[in-house]
Amino acid sequence: MSTDAAHKSLWQTSEVIFGIPFLAAIALHLIVPLRLFRGFLTIVLIAAGVMFFIVGVVLIILARREFARYGQYTDPGHSTTNIVTTGVFSFSRNPLYLGVVSILIGIALAFNLVWVLVFLIPSLIACHYILIAPEERYLTTKFGEEYRAYAASVRRWLGRRSQR
Repeated sequence: MSTDAAHKSLWQTSEVIFGIPFLAAIALHLIVPLRLFRGFLTIVLIAAGVMFFIVGVVLIILARREFARYGQYTDPGHSTTNIVTTGVFSFSRNPLYLGVVSILIGIALAFNLVWVLVFLIPSLIACHYILIAPEERYLTTKFGEEYRAYAASVRRWLGRRSQR
């Protein structure tokens, strides 16, 4: 592991930050089922869930491809050599995390797992403080104005900022 990395611990990954609460939500659903919908909306929400899931998988695949194109690792403990601003990174500074969130929303809707949506809230908070904030500090320290310009033009989760 490099000492020049945003994350130095193996637990500082989206798999942990989102995975543990997801598993807890599934366990809680088995003990205390909580359902969001029934009836005619079922098919609509299942379809929406499938779409969220697909969008999430595509985001993760495209982000990982873009990282590979620039020789960047996605595992903790590796230093960053480039700021990736192309592909999905041109409209999201965090497409991997966005992909995970989209997949979890998709699973929750498609399988009517309300607890997954409930546990997604603390996961998002943990993601911000444990993953995103340290990454942003690291990238700002390492790349300075180059990263600040990128952050000023691309939103953290989704969308470009208008340049006035």
